[in-house]
Amino acid sequence: MEVSIIKIGNSKGFRLSKTLIDKYNIKDKVEIILKKGYIILRPIPTPRKGWETAFK
Repeated sequence: MEVSIIKIGNSKGFRLSKTLIDKYNIKDKVEIILKKGYIILRPIPTPRKGWETAFK
């Protein structure tokens, strides 16, 4: 998949399609891993989200 780098204020970034966001369950944050010439984005899970409400 090819994406364009865009200007975001004084920085640069790229957009992820809704399809990718939904498929990989990406919420508000991702972890960036740099390995051997690759940039890997990994969703940060929130396993305890909603537990407080469920216990009430």
